[in-house]
Amino acid sequence: MHTNRKRWGGPAGLVLGLAIWAGGGAASAAEPIEPLPLRIELDAAKVALGDKLFHDKRLSRDGTIACASCHRLDSGGVDNTPVSTGIDGAKGSINAPTVLNSGFNFRQFWDGRARSLEEQAAGPIHNPIEMGSDWQQVLAKLRQDTALTAQAAAAYPQGLTEESIVDAIATFERSLVTPAPFDRYLRGDSSAIDLSAARGYELFKDYGCVACHQGVNVGGNMFQVFGVMGDYFAKRGGPTEADLGRFNVTGLEADKHVFKVPSLRNVALTAPYFHDGSAATLEDAVDVMFRYQLGRSAPAEDKALIVEFLHTLTGDEQARSLVATR
Repeated sequence: MHTNRKRWGGPAGLVLGLAIWAGGGAASAAEPIEPLPLRIELDAAKVALGDKLFHDKRLSRDGTIACASCHRLDSGGVDNTPVSTGIDGAKGSINAPTVLNSGFNFRQFWDGRARSLEEQAAGPIHNPIEMGSDWQQVLAKLRQDTALTAQAAAAYPQGLTEESIVDAIATFERSLVTPAPFDRYLRGDSSAIDLSAARGYELFKDYGCVACHQGVNVGGNMFQVFGVMGDYFAKRGGPTEADLGRFNVTGLEADKHVFKVPSLRNVALTAPYFHDGSAATLEDAVDVMFRYQLGRSAPAEDKALIVEFLHTLTGDEQARSLVATR
């Protein structure tokens, strides 16, 4: 199991930043979950260009699909469907993970095949059932846009290229940081969440959920088998290639049904859940986790309190939390 966490931060000396919280005490070193950083820095020009490209349907072959089509910033960074729809109405094979706070993940995609957001950004463009395009087509279309070309030239010395497009999109995605009430709670503001949610957090720790869901992204920093304490796939039935998870990348028998542990930030907004979109509600997802990952039961009251805690991970300002400082 991989437990190393990808360090995140903007390049030194760049010009976009935000003090996410103004006050509060230091987070306890004993807590398994860490608050989001107080400040991050990114290049404002690159973020603005990436924002446009993230929403630009010209990245797809037929001009119908943008990154934002499957990663809606007004809907938790997902499309709230079991699988996404690409060009020509093609259905994908796996649930779209949230793009919010994705800069804190140690790998991208459920199977972890991309080591960076830059590597991830190029994937959907070439996927035949997502955007179904290639760089030659994309650049030919975008370079006809004089305003966009000028904007790219202002942000990158090389102008509009394959490399600048993926870098701008990745930089924009790193700006999608969503500070939540629970971050304030971790920094010492006991009034940031109510008592039932605080009790839910204690149960989240006591039952062992933090074994996989910890760190600054409440997940996203390790791989884990789906079905540690039971055969989830045998019970569900209908096996697919996507169910093989990390095995599709490594070919190692030990990696069958291994997935990147998802972040739980904004999880109340991102139904349906799991790589197969099989859990319709957060309550359903918690039940599955207790059965197949923890191998234990819990009173309904405890599960309800855990769900209350998970709601405190919903960001105060969805995907719009950064501001240019100069």
